[in-house]
Amino acid sequence: MGAFLRRILGCIDLAAAAAFLMLTFGMSVPYQFALFCAGLLFMKGLFVFMGDILSYIDLISSILLILSIFFYLPIVLLWVPAFLLLAKATVSFI
Repeated sequence: MGAFLRRILGCIDLAAAAAFLMLTFGMSVPYQFALFCAGLLFMKGLFVFMGDILSYIDLISSILLILSIFFYLPIVLLWVPAFLLLAKATVSFI
């Protein structure tokens, strides 16, 4: 059961990383998809209260994804969460 849940959470990271990469390369991201990913990342980020330090990445990425819908963010603020979320997704599938 734990491996299945870890893979589901990894899929959430992968989808959010795809949204960040789409923004990075100038593709239009449907705002419903961006809000969906941001909401899931925020829910995953609530694990920080259980002591999971890496959940800070999810919380910050969620905030950045919501901000990227309304504002043009510097490219560094899009690349860093994309790589961190890709790394988390990769580890969850191993």
